[in-house]
Amino acid sequence: MSHILVVDDEPALRRTLRISLQARHYSVLTAATGQQALDSVGRSSPDAVLLDLGLPDFDGVDVIHGMRSMLAVPIIVLTGRAQIEDKLRAFDAGADDYVTKPFVMDELLARLRAVLRRPAEPETSPSTRIGPNAVDLEAGTITGPDGPIRLTPTEWKILGLLLANPGRLVPGQQILSEVWGPDAANQSNYLRVFFSSMRRKLEPDPARPRHLITEPGIGYRFQP
Repeated sequence: MSHILVVDDEPALRRTLRISLQARHYSVLTAATGQQALDSVGRSSPDAVLLDLGLPDFDGVDVIHGMRSMLAVPIIVLTGRAQIEDKLRAFDAGADDYVTKPFVMDELLARLRAVLRRPAEPETSPSTRIGPNAVDLEAGTITGPDGPIRLTPTEWKILGLLLANPGRLVPGQQILSEVWGPDAANQSNYLRVFFSSMRRKLEPDPARPRHLITEPGIGYRFQP
């Protein structure tokens, strides 16, 4: 049984999510504020978090930062904010997916199942480099010239697929299917957002990437 933390200040939505998740055999904890959420993950680590950004005490992005200092489980943002700037801030902070209210419950549950899947082990050397950054896949760490670089769990999944195929094209639909599940095979906007975030973290010049390369309309490749 997977344990899900639902963080939202709307009592009706918390109740709806709790009932829907429990009906599908998830164990559910709820929190109405950012502080309650941080206290909850400090006591026991959930398997995934559904997090609203518009909380009464903290901005949800700050809550993501706080959670990421304590745990590495998937975080799905569930919010009424639809601007690309809000999405980028959430992904950069460590979110794994972003769902805009109002939403379809079946779609949210499919996304939750997708982030709970464990990625296959990458078939590559445990240590490699992306430009000036040293990547240790076994330790799950990246060290850059200025110190540690933190990736979200979803970014690690994407990077693992690319590093397992150095110099070779990985189709975008393959990445979407393996990371988010087959229902996401046409959601190319996911990849644009995540690759933008990864390049800001790993490329010396994100506007002119040398290692995380886009092949327009086809896919992506890692160029050593």
